[in-house]
Amino acid sequence: MNPLVATPPFEQVRLQILDAVRSGRLEPGTRLPTVRGLADNVGLATNTVARAYRELERDGVIETRGRSGSYIAATGDTAVRHAQLAATAFAVRIHELGVGPDEALALVTDALRQHARA
Repeated sequence: MNPLVATPPFEQVRLQILDAVRSGRLEPGTRLPTVRGLADNVGLATNTVARAYRELERDGVIETRGRSGSYIAATGDTAVRHAQLAATAFAVRIHELGVGPDEALALVTDALRQHARA
């Protein structure tokens, strides 16, 4: 982990695992290190790694099988599927509001830029 980066350590762990899944370095079914093992290996508190694992599990990227450990979920990264659902819901609502496509794209682009700065 990089202590000079403003991103919290749990988020750095989460993003590194997510990047490994998206790039194919971690394939579905791959067993992840234990929370304690990974924490010891990278020099973080176990609660930090546990939070990263919980958030990855919440997003469907990993699944925990009790004492058997945590694994990359069979579906891998579900973020794209969730993003597609959000985009569809956005498009439906924009249509209902009578907002044109160009204006809608400008609104979402502005919102994404603002969020990136936060």
